Amino acid sequence: MSIDLARMPKLGFGLMRLPEQNGKIDLDTVCQMVDAYLSAGLNYFDTAYVYHGGNSERIVKEALVKRHPRESFTVATKLPAWCLKNEADRDRVFNEQLERCGVDFFDFYLLHSVEDGGNGDTYEKLDCYSWALQKKAEGKIRHFGFSFHGSPEYLVKTLNAHPEVEFVQIQLNYADWENPVVRSGALYAILRERNIPMIIMEPVKGGTLAKLTPELEAKLKAARPDKSIASWAMRFVASLPGVMTVLSGMSAPEQVADNLDTFTRFEPLTESDRAVLNQVRAIMLNVDQIGCTACRYCTDGCPMNIAIPDVFRALNTRRLYNNEQFRPQSFYSGLIGQGHGRAGDCIACGQCEGVCPQHLPIIELLKQASAEFDG
Repeated sequence: MSIDLARMPKLGFGLMRLPEQNGKIDLDTVCQMVDAYLSAGLNYFDTAYVYHGGNSERIVKEALVKRHPRESFTVATKLPAWCLKNEADRDRVFNEQLERCGVDFFDFYLLHSVEDGGNGDTYEKLDCYSWALQKKAEGKIRHFGFSFHGSPEYLVKTLNAHPEVEFVQIQLNYADWENPVVRSGALYAILRERNIPMIIMEPVKGGTLAKLTPELEAKLKAARPDKSIASWAMRFVASLPGVMTVLSGMSAPEQVADNLDTFTRFEPLTESDRAVLNQVRAIMLNVDQIGCTACRYCTDGCPMNIAIPDVFRALNTRRLYNNEQFRPQSFYSGLIGQGHGRAGDCIACGQCEGVCPQHLPIIELLKQASAEFDG
């Protein structure tokens, strides 16, 4: 069954950064957000086995399946290589996902975070591509693809080996287009050349492109006073040919409203818009920032309970606003006060680096954060 790009919603609802209250997902607020999104005629929900410790998939049942007709929405979820030890685990995880979400089938199913070595080797070793095709033949999967965090060379190799893949999800935003680690532009070119539909993750780079320095925000507001800062990042991605759906990990009703305003009155980037965005990107990339997207894959297994993405957020803030010392330090101290480990508590076990989609040298970066904040 081929994918009709014209029928796919340009805005997808990512269930990765949902609002929480007292350490638990705030179901009432999520329902409000879901209802607003569906009311706008949109229907693509993206979750994964590991999001929110498994509770993201459970929220699909509570906010969607129990409250809306099954034909009114589509669900995408993912098989995590790092939870697979043998072939039997494929069905174990998949059946658990069906039960969590409360559905009989998934509209879209992905191998999670395919990359060179590691996850890529696991999916090949356990024959997950053939397994997914069997699930599709059984009617348990409607469309099959993978999310990708590897090199352009490995993407080509994987696509050559698996022409059965219907779509690919990649990280893409205006800041990462030429990023030597992410290489968004190169990945986009490969998929575009092969006419493979793309789902885009991290269009706002974990929220970092939604709030810029006053200087950069002033440039964008001068060009488009009526547009939010985040909308520039969303419009950049959604204006690209071949993009099927742009995911936004929305965590507040205000973000839903802003995204709906962007996409229900969608205006592709003009040449003058692109020129302004190029200026913003050039200035932005001159500042040494940690490319953390706050996916939080690194935190679940940290033996020292270090809130790694939050530590990096504090360090990025200090670097970006080099005259701002108090607030980043206060934020960092607040993390410690909540029971999290200090950056200097890192024992260099490497668990975090093994699961980081951005391939960040986390151990070294924590040393840098410790030098800034622990003294």
